[in-house]
Amino acid sequence: MHIHVEVGPAPIDSATSGSSFRAGLKRDSASLGAICSFEGLVRDYGDGSDVVALDLEHYPGMTERSLRQIAGTAADRWPLLAISILHRVGRIELGEVVVIVSVASSHRQAAFDACAYIMDLLKTEAPFWKKEIGTRGERWVASKESDDLAAKRWAPTK
Repeated sequence: MHIHVEVGPAPIDSATSGSSFRAGLKRDSASLGAICSFEGLVRDYGDGSDVVALDLEHYPGMTERSLRQIAGTAADRWPLLAISILHRVGRIELGEVVVIVSVASSHRQAAFDACAYIMDLLKTEAPFWKKEIGTRGERWVASKESDDLAAKRWAPTK
């Protein structure tokens, strides 16, 4: 099981990251049955309706550890072959990629579930701080109840 985590200011190229992820799976190709990827982009609305860019801050080292921990928990829950999490920080313009999560498994449902799990926990547990930059100014983005509810669906049942 391979986990790759990368956080930085460089633009993320979807085609290149997808090709690299698949190329790294060649050695496990006999058991590979599914790849699920999620790509998050900067959109023109969020807390405000005038977003032109995001500014994401993080704690280097702590953020990567948190993402590896989330990925490791996903690997413990589902039969996965590989996980890749690529996340941008700094100023990210409208339409640019913020995050790509890719998950490989022998089974499609495991890939779907693990990818959703990673994104839900990334939104609530990873130490990122997001500021929307709009035509009328800047505003820090508060945590959202909808994100908390999405993450809670993965909590162990008693």
